[in-house]
Amino acid sequence: MDSSDDERDVNAEASTPNEPKRTKFVDDVLNGPNETYMENFRMDKHVFHRLCDMLRTRGLLHHTNRIKIEEQLAIFLFIAGHNLRTRAVQELFKYSGETISRHFNNVLSAIMTVSLDYFQPPKSDVPPQIREDPRFYPYFMNCVGAVDGIHFPVTVGVDEQGPFRDKNGFLSQSVLAACSFDMKFNYVLAGWEGSAPHMLVLNSALTRRNKLEVPHGKYYLVDSKYANIPGLIAPYPGVSYSHLEFGGGVHPQDARELFNERHSILHSVANRTFSALKERFPILMSAPSYPLATQVKLVVVACALHNYIRDENPSDWIFKMYEQEGVMQMEDPLMAALETDEQPLIVPFEPLIQCVAVGDEELEHASRTRDAIATEIWNDYVRDFVAIDHVL
Repeated sequence: MDSSDDERDVNAEASTPNEPKRTKFVDDVLNGPNETYMENFRMDKHVFHRLCDMLRTRGLLHHTNRIKIEEQLAIFLFIAGHNLRTRAVQELFKYSGETISRHFNNVLSAIMTVSLDYFQPPKSDVPPQIREDPRFYPYFMNCVGAVDGIHFPVTVGVDEQGPFRDKNGFLSQSVLAACSFDMKFNYVLAGWEGSAPHMLVLNSALTRRNKLEVPHGKYYLVDSKYANIPGLIAPYPGVSYSHLEFGGGVHPQDARELFNERHSILHSVANRTFSALKERFPILMSAPSYPLATQVKLVVVACALHNYIRDENPSDWIFKMYEQEGVMQMEDPLMAALETDEQPLIVPFEPLIQCVAVGDEELEHASRTRDAIATEIWNDYVRDFVAIDHVL
């Protein structure tokens, strides 16, 4: 039984009669100020205890004779939030490797059970990040977020390594996610082999039973790894543009360049969301030596916890850090009028779309939608530019 194993662990670590009783590391953290929770569990104190309450009231975790739910969750979050060897974790928590592993997996399974509750479809109203910025409104008023992929390192057996070796030669799993503009995950698909084409992973997300749903009349932005198809708007392929995020100030030459520029700024929320996830849970970048199924679940659970924290504490320090990065996006070149020698970026040509079952008529409609947005942005841009030029 869990309780007897836990008890043996604690008794084995008990102080000798001549040695003063030492306070366990976890007790110091749990009884400490908010800063100790942030450092060790990667979330604020009140968020941690609300998560404990949720897991308790839903019957997903239970106290044992020696290890309360708070300590079980602490073990999981400490491992996920730090790159430490198992031996170091054992010494801190004063339990055997078997006990540490058991509670880590128990918490992982518990959160996985309710993970779908924390992945919600996008709302129907216009995101404030678009509505309140004249660069994007009304042009992107039907955009609900950004879809992108990322590779996380994995550990697999020698016989399984072939498909998981990505184009850079590393062993990885391919993860696709849909992100909202408030840096939450609407959808996550993990576990694809690192060598899988991006469009194949996307097709899986769009056609599986638990699929990526795009609300009628809405769309996500995707980057050049993906095709421009209904519900997903990609940048124009083969079109150069000045990338404002890196200090470009060259005026766009046509509607396609300007569209790609604005598209790129909005789509960057996906990168910032992934960056916040990796900042909070560095275990995702360490290829942990768990079974592959556990490594896949760990990605999904980390994304679910990311959303949970966002809901419970919108002012969380990690989110604030990457929100500020978004705010620091440079102004439109019409406003900034910066001069630089930086070379413009060129979007690669559109990927092949054989992996996705989309008819010619649907592709044409998706192309017209993109063209209509680009034309509207360009017409307003030229009008405003001429107006400012007359004033000057």
